[in-house]
Amino acid sequence: MIILPAIDLKEGKCVRLEQGLMDRDTVYHDNPAEQARIWQEQGGELLHIVDLDGAFAGVPKNRDAIKAIVEAITIPSELGGGIRHLQTIEAYLELGIDRVILGTVAKENPQLVEEACKKYPGRIVVGIDARDGLVAVRGWADVTAKKATEMAREMAGFGVEAIIYTDIARDGMMQGPNIEATRKLAESIDIPVIASGGLSSLDDIRRLMAIESAGVTGVITGKAIYSGAIDLREAVALTKGEIV
Repeated sequence: MIILPAIDLKEGKCVRLEQGLMDRDTVYHDNPAEQARIWQEQGGELLHIVDLDGAFAGVPKNRDAIKAIVEAITIPSELGGGIRHLQTIEAYLELGIDRVILGTVAKENPQLVEEACKKYPGRIVVGIDARDGLVAVRGWADVTAKKATEMAREMAGFGVEAIIYTDIARDGMMQGPNIEATRKLAESIDIPVIASGGLSSLDDIRRLMAIESAGVTGVITGKAIYSGAIDLREAVALTKGEIV
């Protein structure tokens, strides 16, 4: 299992939201590139970047900050938020992003996912955000009637590299991830699932490692490492069996 430190961008700064609400944000760093370097130095193996402004606007919004992040690190990165067109995917991959996360567009225009997977095999990830097992879109503002497991199977069929599963009710709340929902989703498909939302302690990571055999191969952490609840170095050591 790998640990993915998160950088969420709002107006060029590194922030965290509570439950996806833009008016409930905390600024953690004015220089996202510097923060990215810190997470790399502490053992982060894959950087998870979200353009929050882009997610809400539906168009890329933090390109300069994203470019600076990519130039500051040597570890791979993935990016989501406001990516709704093939041209945007292409532009970000050319910028140096290793894989692109499609969220809202995957629900509203699945054909784009299929097309993107064919054009950029191994570089397309789909983010499924859910509340009570139902898919939420547009920066989590709209909850749909589609089941997360149903959407995951559809996306796996297109050939996406992985699914990032976020339980919205847990995100930024430090209450622990929804282990059962994550396990169910992972068992319903044969591609890797990355857990997201609610990570608050090394015990949470241990619980996720216990369902790794179901296909849960990574976990994204944001608020926990910013607040100090989790030490990123310790978290990485735990996943590598260096500590128990």
